Amino acid sequence: MKTEIKVPSLGESISEVQIASWLVEEGEYVSQDTEIAEIDSDKATLSVPSSADGTIHILVPEGETISIGTVIATIDTEATATKKETANASKADTTEDSIKLQEENAKEAKPEIIKNEPQEETIKAEENTESQESSSLKLSPLAKKVLKASNSSEKELQDFFTKIKITKEDVDFFIRNKDNTKELTTEAPKDISRNKKATKMTSLRKKLSERLVSVKNETAMLTTFNEINMTPIMNLRNEYKNAFMEKHNIRLGYMSFFTKAVSIALKHFPQVNSMIDGDNIISFDYCDIGIAVSAPKGLMVPIIRNTENMSLAEIETAVRSLAEKARNNKITLEEMSGGTFTITNGGLFGSMLSTPIINPPQSAILGMHNIIERPIAVNGKVEIHPIMYVALSYDHRVVDGKDSVGFLLKVKELIEHPERMIFNGEDANKLLLDL
Repeated sequence: MKTEIKVPSLGESISEVQIASWLVEEGEYVSQDTEIAEIDSDKATLSVPSSADGTIHILVPEGETISIGTVIATIDTEATATKKETANASKADTTEDSIKLQEENAKEAKPEIIKNEPQEETIKAEENTESQESSSLKLSPLAKKVLKASNSSEKELQDFFTKIKITKEDVDFFIRNKDNTKELTTEAPKDISRNKKATKMTSLRKKLSERLVSVKNETAMLTTFNEINMTPIMNLRNEYKNAFMEKHNIRLGYMSFFTKAVSIALKHFPQVNSMIDGDNIISFDYCDIGIAVSAPKGLMVPIIRNTENMSLAEIETAVRSLAEKARNNKITLEEMSGGTFTITNGGLFGSMLSTPIINPPQSAILGMHNIIERPIAVNGKVEIHPIMYVALSYDHRVVDGKDSVGFLLKVKELIEHPERMIFNGEDANKLLLDL
């Protein structure tokens, strides 16, 4: 009996997918619920499990784009694990018998050496001849070692070079150096590649390209910048990171502080937490923050829901969990759907300054960058502090300049004065450990 494996439905908006890779080989025995293939949609990479035990017959090759519901493989359920093991055991026995037969044949074929003087003289003569023939080559000790390791002789090496065609460049080299008594080492010509490779775009990369181009063409996107003195937040983090790790078993990072600051700032500037829907502007009283993650198949933006009600520990846990899922292609469509605002951190890769592109249909995105010590004016004096440049790209159709600048200033204020974001005048030691 054969069981069909079909491409599952991934949502109303997805009509086709691409076979990213097969995780099993043709004719391989698979168990039920074993992941047999990975498929790329325009939103994520998902795995397809086997629906039965048996041997698999693959119908669609890797890289093929197919519709939802297409049969991509069949499972022969009549094949059992016992049959497979028997076949493997038989194959192993056959291999063992073959090895034994080869050993017996080698023994029979090995000539018997009769020790007599004429034969010894012949062997010595052959060795002397080979030595004389190879004596014209001057090999370095390392070259001799490599040659010996490859089971090759100097005569074979010399015969090989006698078959190489001598070019004008070789003759010129000879003329220039024929009177030079020093040892010369010929260098192998540089291998200059002019090859090119065409790789078919994945569904995720194709959809990402379309969305980014549409944002540039269909929105009035502007970017405003500011700088943040990271000294206060770095001092706070260094002071409490060990206690935070002991209590929550997770590292206290900068992303949780920025996510918390953004959630508070969005409450003060609701226009930034809005989007266009036809002729309407939809505003949200909750904050679903997307965190951009660089995954093997392309950029993914998993969503953390209701960050306005989350603690730092909860945000850090959610960020780490979703980022790991995205990088391992285990993230679900539900975990990537929605979102009212996005944060992207180019500083992880060393970016100093950039203009991030809005993640549609959202109206704004915050770009974080690397932290570098720079001279700044503090109370009339020049001091060196760790500074991060931040950028807010926004859709001017929804967000006015006043709101965009005010929002970014609010984020700056909260990061530079973290007690306003966290402590509200209460005991810092107790509150931070309870977050």
